[in-house]
Amino acid sequence: MSRVSKPYEIVERALELSTTDGLVVIADEHSSANLRWAGNALTTNGVTRGRTLTVIATVDGAQGTASGVVSRSAVTADDLEPLVRAAEAAARGAGPAEDAQPLVSGVPSSPDFTDAPAETGSEVFADFAPALGDAFARARSGGRELYGFANHELTSTYLGTSTGLRLRHDQPTGTLELNAKSPDRTRSAWAGRSTRDFKDVDPAAMDAELAQRLRWAERRIDLPAGRYETLLPPTAVADLLIYQLWSSTARDAVEGRTVFSQPGGGTRLGETLAPLPLTLRSDPHAPGLESAPFVIAHSSGDSGSVFDNGLPLAPTDWVREGKLERLTTTRHTAALTGLPVAPAIDNLVLDGGGERSLEEMVAATTGRALLLTCLWYIREVDPATLLLTGLTRDGVYLVEDGEVVGEVNNFRFNESPVDLLSRASEAGRTEKTLPREWGDWFTRAAMPALRIPDFNMSSVSQGV
Repeated sequence: MSRVSKPYEIVERALELSTTDGLVVIADEHSSANLRWAGNALTTNGVTRGRTLTVIATVDGAQGTASGVVSRSAVTADDLEPLVRAAEAAARGAGPAEDAQPLVSGVPSSPDFTDAPAETGSEVFADFAPALGDAFARARSGGRELYGFANHELTSTYLGTSTGLRLRHDQPTGTLELNAKSPDRTRSAWAGRSTRDFKDVDPAAMDAELAQRLRWAERRIDLPAGRYETLLPPTAVADLLIYQLWSSTARDAVEGRTVFSQPGGGTRLGETLAPLPLTLRSDPHAPGLESAPFVIAHSSGDSGSVFDNGLPLAPTDWVREGKLERLTTTRHTAALTGLPVAPAIDNLVLDGGGERSLEEMVAATTGRALLLTCLWYIREVDPATLLLTGLTRDGVYLVEDGEVVGEVNNFRFNESPVDLLSRASEAGRTEKTLPREWGDWFTRAAMPALRIPDFNMSSVSQGV
């Protein structure tokens, strides 16, 4: 066999080796660069490279089409034939796939399919690293210590199929998390950002934000559990609505298993979920949040199907002007439910029409309210209502008549994001944000802050 190493060559060679009715090959070329720091000083940095190859074989039979999926990392030319044969053997040994559909065809090829993969490296931090050093100096002179990390990943995905698809997508993903601590470690504050290239993040502004929060925490106020007017920042809104999106599969709703199921049968599509004109949407071409414009499915599950690989993605409104508009479907579940095809897309935006920043929403607060930093350890309690529980983290602050007057204890909360949308009294300005809980899996989000009149803080927590 001729030696092949370029991603597109590996895809083509794997397709040539196929002896089954259909084959999908996904080559992912990964690269990453990272920085870590502690106590106002860089501690480590690193760069990685890697490759993962996924082969999906399909076999037609009298009872239907079976599929077999095998995925391996660090694949070389010599690994190709054993990998293809393993996928084919898995398909031949499997029963008919429930989600079987004809492999996607007729999608124009990507013009850069034969180009070398895009790569990231330490140069992505060329402007960021000096700015971070300046932030270290300011923090040191201000009597606080900065900890955190910056990570940038770039994945070039090459997708080829026996039906002629040749598609390519380059996905940059950057995250920045910054934590400030008082020297005695009694006060701590967190901020995070999502970025494509580290050109739109400002360590100085983040440090200034954290310095203010540390000043707020100089006064400590203990509050009991209860329902409080609460300002949820964009990161907390993102974590809640990402979970809502993950729970919005059409099949589960039609079968009566989720919050989107209609009592007595059917779904809640068309029902008003929010009195505010909130639109929850995904768009692979959303500026600054760009994601793959076609389905990339390494496995089949509730919200994705390997048979849909290469299916073009279009802008989708999940909730439009407060009404439930779409539930996620594959081609298979769309046919089962009679609903439009609406695959999951790797970003999420909530538009609320508001113009106020979070700071302006704080200033407009009358009476008493809580200002959160972020949520974590989010877990589902009841799928029928999408009741979630979790903890506040890295700062809960008391607002009185438009001013933050101190830091309060942490809480455990019990809330449903669907119910929160119905009770939100104000939505602020939509801005890019980094989900705190789901940031390892979902980073491309833009959300407004939300004002909730009666957020349920179910118990006091010792979490930090």
